Formats: sequence, structure tokens, C-alpha cells
Amino acid sequence: MGVTIRDVAKAAGVSITTVSRVLNQYTDVNPKTRQKVLKVIEQMGYQPNSVARSLVKNRTQTVGLVVSDLSKYRSGHHFMFDVLCGINDRAQELGYDLVLFSTTPTAQKKTTYMDFVKQRRVDGVVMMGIRLDDPYTHEVVEASIPSVLIDVPLTSKTCSYVMTDNVKGAKMAVEHLINLGHRQIGFVNGHDQAAVSKERLTGYIQALEGAGLSYHPDYVYYGNFEQEDGAQGVRCLKQRHPEISAVFFASDLMAIGGIKYIQSSGGQVPRDLSIVGFDDISLASLMQPALTTIRQMRYEMGRAAVETLLRMLENGETGRGMILPPELVLRETTEPFAK
Repeated sequence: MGVTIRDVAKAAGVSITTVSRVLNQYTDVNPKTRQKVLKVIEQMGYQPNSVARSLVKNRTQTVGLVVSDLSKYRSGHHFMFDVLCGINDRAQELGYDLVLFSTTPTAQKKTTYMDFVKQRRVDGVVMMGIRLDDPYTHEVVEASIPSVLIDVPLTSKTCSYVMTDNVKGAKMAVEHLINLGHRQIGFVNGHDQAAVSKERLTGYIQALEGAGLSYHPDYVYYGNFEQEDGAQGVRCLKQRHPEISAVFFASDLMAIGGIKYIQSSGGQVPRDLSIVGFDDISLASLMQPALTTIRQMRYEMGRAAVETLLRMLENGETGRGMILPPELVLRETTEPFAK
């Protein structure tokens, strides 16, 4: 058998309780006694039982990643994967395990957020893919367990968020098109229960108004961030408003759908339509033509979410928001407006 806590206590000439309090970093242990116990632990090669320690500290050293509506049929995973990698890498670096859980709006109505979390025994939660009308979106703000939302700007004592500056990113995209001489600019947005959709619409409007251009609500099409929504959005906008010479898309997948639609209709991008996406997923640079887009720091977003969560969990920090900067990536899907 390996070295036990009883063996350490006997060798150090202290009680088992004292060894336990040293291991769990209690501050009421005499400094000399603490050093003596730690020296014996090192000499004997004692490895504390992680399960027992978690029961004493009421911690599992586990972060839960809750993803809403996760399924193989959703292509938005191009965005999620990089964020997930950032979450996993940073959690491991900081000594935490990551456990993935999936939920749906229907399931959220059957089990409260706190019950959902308690049943899974995690110390804190990072939540991604949540809609503004999902039950957990509102329950997480009142929950006692520390949580961090990806792309939903809500805060409370125990709730933080991490997201890109979507308003600025959308403005950069539309201002790029305006600087190329485009004046009739459409917008294929995501669904209206996504916080990023609201912010990117705000950026779109601000860019137009900043250039002295009128905002036309009928130049905006709402989709669901999927490739087919991009194709449908371009089809509808061009049929209703053939004067549109450029379109900004709220996601790269929708932009790719728009490009494919133009190409399948015998047109060319950017000759017949200039296009800008949002995200800079891997497919964006592989497209023909390569997609001009707004880059999000997706991997860094995941790392920042874990760091924010652990500051709340271990240091007692109050929830706050973290905004990451976007970047305009110029490629081949935009060109100056030809009258």
C-alpha cells in the first residue's frame, strides 16, 4: 500500500487533523508545524486522495461547459470549436477538468439552472450558444454558482460574460464597403434572439448614419446563422432591391451561402456583389474567392472565459464583462463599386 495520511502524521509527530488542515491550506496551523508537515510529505512521497480533498473543500476542480442546442445538424460548430479549444486548454493549465453538457430550450423548462448544475457537481460554468429567450439566460444571473456567458452581455455578482465588440466589428465591415463606394448595402443578420444580432445591427446602422446614408429596414434579412440562410437572404434582398451592390453578413457561414448562391445563378463575387462576413472561420480563407470578413478572437475568447470564471470562483471577484477587439481581414470578396 502507498503512504497514508496516518503515516505522515506519525512521522511528523502531529495529529491526522493537523496534516489534513495543512493539505487544505487552513491558516490556523503554526508556520513551523506547517513546514515540518510539508517536508515529511515531500520526503515520504505522499499523494493526497483527490476525491477526499474535494469533499473537504466542497470543490470538484471541474468546470462545466453548457452548450445549448448542440447537434450534428448545426453548422455553427465552426465557431464553437475554437472557443471550446480555448476553454479546454486554459482549464487544464489551471488544474481544472472540463466536462461538456448539452441542453435545449425544452429541457431548460423542465429543470432549473441550479438543479442542472448541482446534479453535475461542477464548481463553475461556461455557457455557450444560449438564446436571449432561453430560460437559463435569466436564471443564470440569479444563480449562486459562478458562471460566464459567451456572447450574452449579462452580469451579476456571480455572472460574467465574454464577447467580441460586435458593434465595432459591424461598423468596420460596413465602413469598408462604404469606402469602396457602395451606397446600397444589404445586411443578412442572425436570428433576433441572439445578442450578437442586435449588436451587429446597431453597428450596421451606425456605419450608414456616420456616412450620411439612410437606414432602410427592408435592406435587412433575418436568418439563423446557417449557410442556407445566407443563400436565401441574398436571393430575397436582390429580388426586392436589385440596386443593392454589397451585402454584410452576420456570420461567415451565411456569407458562404450567399457566395454560392451568386455563383450558382451565373454571377461572380465581387463583380456582381461585394460580400463581407463575420467570424473568420477556417473556411473563409479557403473559399474561391477568399472571404473578406471580421475576425473574432475565438480561441482567446474561450481562454478568457475560464480565467474570468476562476477569478470569481477562487478570488471572489464580482461578475463583469470582457470585450475583445475585432479585426477586418481583407481578402477577395469586395471591390470598388462600379457605376
